[in-house]
Amino acid sequence: MKAGSSPPFAAEGNVLVVGGGLVGASLAIALDAAGCRVTLVEAAAPRANAQPSYDERNLALARATVNGLDAIGVWPLAVAQATPIRHIHVSRAGEFGSARLDAARHGVDALGWTLPARELGAALLRRLDGCRRLRRLAPASLTGLEKFDGGWRAQIQTPEGTEHIDAALLVGADGTDSFVRAQLGIEADVHDYRQTLFVSTVTPERDHANRAWERFSDEGPIAMLPLGERRCGLVLTVDADTAVEVASLNDADFIALAQRRFGWRLGRLSRPGKRHPYVIKRVAARNLVASRAVLVGNAAQTVHPIGAQGFNLGLRDALTLAELIAGRDDPGAQDLLEHYAARRAPDREGTMAMSHDLVRFACMPQPLLAPLRSLALLAYDRVPPLQQLLARRGMGFRGEPPRAVLERTP
Repeated sequence: MKAGSSPPFAAEGNVLVVGGGLVGASLAIALDAAGCRVTLVEAAAPRANAQPSYDERNLALARATVNGLDAIGVWPLAVAQATPIRHIHVSRAGEFGSARLDAARHGVDALGWTLPARELGAALLRRLDGCRRLRRLAPASLTGLEKFDGGWRAQIQTPEGTEHIDAALLVGADGTDSFVRAQLGIEADVHDYRQTLFVSTVTPERDHANRAWERFSDEGPIAMLPLGERRCGLVLTVDADTAVEVASLNDADFIALAQRRFGWRLGRLSRPGKRHPYVIKRVAARNLVASRAVLVGNAAQTVHPIGAQGFNLGLRDALTLAELIAGRDDPGAQDLLEHYAARRAPDREGTMAMSHDLVRFACMPQPLLAPLRSLALLAYDRVPPLQQLLARRGMGFRGEPPRAVLERTP
């Protein structure tokens, strides 16, 4: 230990969560509610406008996700800002097939909800303030790790100086470019989609009627998500080579591009909000666990935003881990981590394959595929077992979900 640094924080039973974004904060709350000792290291100051993941995106929260957020006491703090999704329409430009999902048809009040990421972040911060066993270090950064028999010794840099924390379990929730993943020596497979995502808001001429739209084309997917005050969240994917050009468009030209890509089902689009670009790449860790360490959320897998599965998948990571740790004396036990990896595998692999294959199949500029794509969409629209499968997976019920999301299972 360096002179002047603080003595280590005791490892026994302690879980160190590195990363205070949407998934890391949710995990810390769930662990605290389960009676665990938790230390949360957040790179940003504890303010919604300081946390990078609490940004301008409009999140499409699956029904299972909302159940989970409700179970850990976050949803009551966010629901006033959320808009229910009662219908979903999926189609491809220039082709005849489409698939439609209706909440009432599946016996639920909503298939999911739209919520700005910044509003969810604010709700998480309020809920974190109510945690009793949680120790938060923010702003703080992990600068070093040292393995010992009972866990990990982390070197944490804070504005007050260097602190050392011993933890029986180290959790990497620090995003796509995870420092924890790199320090653990876990390799990741990276696929650059050569696409950039622009998020914004628009006002449609016609009422969205709580319908979400996903539309594919050779140029990539575009989505419209229902928001309050008759606004819609726009998610527009463009080729990386045109991203700079799109970013520089004036509002009139940008809305014309969105109109051309989306079509006229909502009438004329107007009043675009600020545009925010995000580079799209797929990053998949080759292992979820190491000795007394685990990856969750984007540190474990970053998926294409098609289908809006990123945070939904990450929250199921967090709630499954919290469920397995609850009541265990040793949160870093090898059997626990192996059980976690095995239990998450079907959901993780299935969701990653779905998003990756969908963007390739639905957006591939191959005319010979057009009839097959249309027939596939019609099958999901008209064949009840396929419709039910599509609905349940869209609502976040895949594999063996954590119990917290099943409390209101349809």
